[in-house]
Amino acid sequence: MTVTGADRSFRAGAFNLLQGCAEVEAGESLVLVQESRDLGWYDDIAVGVAGVAEELGVDVAIRPTGGPRAERFDEREVVGTRWDRCIYFARIGDQIRFDAAADDRVRVMSYATTREALGSLYGTTPHQAMLALKAAVDSVFASAGLIELTCSRGTDMRRERAADSEPDDVSIRRFPMGVHTPIDAAGFTGQVAVARYLTPTGSRVYEPPSLTIDDPVLAVVSGGRIQSFLGPAVEVERIEAHYRHVAGLFDLEADGVDSWHAGIHPGRFYRDPAAVDPDRWSNTVFTSPRFAHFHTCNTRPPGEICWMVHDPTIRLDGVALWEDGVLHPERFEATAQAVADRPELATLMALPKQSVGLA
Repeated sequence: MTVTGADRSFRAGAFNLLQGCAEVEAGESLVLVQESRDLGWYDDIAVGVAGVAEELGVDVAIRPTGGPRAERFDEREVVGTRWDRCIYFARIGDQIRFDAAADDRVRVMSYATTREALGSLYGTTPHQAMLALKAAVDSVFASAGLIELTCSRGTDMRRERAADSEPDDVSIRRFPMGVHTPIDAAGFTGQVAVARYLTPTGSRVYEPPSLTIDDPVLAVVSGGRIQSFLGPAVEVERIEAHYRHVAGLFDLEADGVDSWHAGIHPGRFYRDPAAVDPDRWSNTVFTSPRFAHFHTCNTRPPGEICWMVHDPTIRLDGVALWEDGVLHPERFEATAQAVADRPELATLMALPKQSVGLA
């Protein structure tokens, strides 16, 4: 049997996931939750990862599942209790990312949805290196007084004082690590260009899951609240109706803006046009530096409607850590040191802008 470069790359990504992130060891039990590939989000990635896990001496099982559910699912019914570690190749894992863990078992949510993604730099860049980058980015945000977020469509948000605290991070391990800790929106004022689509944040299920925006609208924000939408009357009316609908389904605060974060993984790519499935698009590309991702329609994480700001510029005390969708870790001591300590990060940062489903 001929071993191809793609095979070797996939195995490297699988080892990175299993050992670098899940930290699975020989003799342990591992369950892989595999969403049906017929739903169009995941391919048969779990089968390949299971094979690599078996080589490591791991007792591995695959549990099939469907798509996300409107009601909270019982993890024990899906995967049972006889396992040490669990990896979700399924969106239901994303639904529990903010839930407090009921036990000390390791859970991982895989945002690498295909064999190709796992075998690319998105999946093979060492997980511990990405954790070091995240920690460095978090430290830069934590020490910043003035934070400014802008984009070419008119986004202009700023916070001029340090926050007392930031929102909690998730309770489940994420692979690949692709975002910094969320930034509390409460201290920000300004406007956000709401363009292309409104999409879910991956927490709850509702219909329709997305709303197409034909003409960009500006959301005026102050103190973590949407004050108004400015733009064509027809678009504003459709957007406001969508917010009322989603908020009404779950008894949420429609005007709430909880938090935002930007992508930190330049290896993230997306092959299909965003219009094919806006929900899948936004919940895949959010780890790319080409997007800042807002959690809205509630004041508690994660909110239920997201805004995707394309190719943002994010300045911290006047210095752009992101500029037009490109992450520049060399501009801050902490992030520059993280890259210097991890040569794999230098390779990652040298990548050109990846395709993210937009023309």
